[in-house]
Amino acid sequence: MAHAVRFYETGGPDVLTWEEVSVGDPGPGQVRIRHEAVGLNFADTYFRTGLYPVRLPDGLGVEAAGVVEAVGEGVTHVAAGDRVTYTGSPLGAYSTERVMDPSHLIPLPQEIRCETAAAMTMRGLTAAYLLRRIHPLREGDTILLHAAAGGVGLIVAQWAALLGIRVIGTVSSEEKAELARAHGCEHVIRYRHENVAERVRELTDGAGVPLVLDSIGKDTFAGSLASLSRRGLLVCFGTASGPVPPIDAMQLAVHGSLFVTRPALADYIADPAERDVLAGELFAHVSSGHIAIEINQRYGLDDAVQAHRDLEAGRTTGSSVFTL
Repeated sequence: MAHAVRFYETGGPDVLTWEEVSVGDPGPGQVRIRHEAVGLNFADTYFRTGLYPVRLPDGLGVEAAGVVEAVGEGVTHVAAGDRVTYTGSPLGAYSTERVMDPSHLIPLPQEIRCETAAAMTMRGLTAAYLLRRIHPLREGDTILLHAAAGGVGLIVAQWAALLGIRVIGTVSSEEKAELARAHGCEHVIRYRHENVAERVRELTDGAGVPLVLDSIGKDTFAGSLASLSRRGLLVCFGTASGPVPPIDAMQLAVHGSLFVTRPALADYIADPAERDVLAGELFAHVSSGHIAIEINQRYGLDDAVQAHRDLEAGRTTGSSVFTL
């Protein structure tokens, strides 16, 4: 029998249960995949708590990597034995096996391990659209990156360095500051000890930055806006501290004709051709060693409760995965 993590009500980590499940054979247009590693992402907690509503009971997780075990009638772009990774699927990745729509699957190069893929597919594609699609960054630009020692942050910092973009990162501790510097952040602000916006102004000769990448949300929103240069863009791509407050459009004009966007990865990988281009860039950088994927936490799938506790308590750095 296969196993999966499921939840029957929203709430804290303790609502997660570890169960035997029946997977069965894939039907027409489906595949059965055996997971070798599963991604652990902060967004998973949004489903568990009910911030992102789902019909219960349900599984959890949208990212994993493994091997295609069987394909149903009509499936042609993957075959049994193929190594694949995916993100953005319907919930259910927290499982040893699953039957799913193959449209989400991305072929995995032989030189990239499944564990690495599970740690980077969502984070890496997020970094890809943030740096390659959302703003016309130029070599020499400076950006502000919150949660610079997180899974997305470490990839963004390394990728930005490859593009000649200076990164000012924010972190909560000296340990995380060292990690951020080691992965490409030119300057690091410990936000519990410094005023972020004031420090950004100091580092940019008063100009501010053209782009802020903010996955924290409520607690950093005001400081992020105050860090922007004229006609700068605030990208709110996460809400680790809670949703951002209502936006007063007039204040955007008063503070320099600012822009704010709340993107979702799904809209940047909805077109399979564009997704494959972004994935190709990501895989090439990782395969060449130009971007290192830091897996700093590993859990068993049956330990999902503790994994979510650690995630929400801020005890993790880099990427986290469930290994099977």
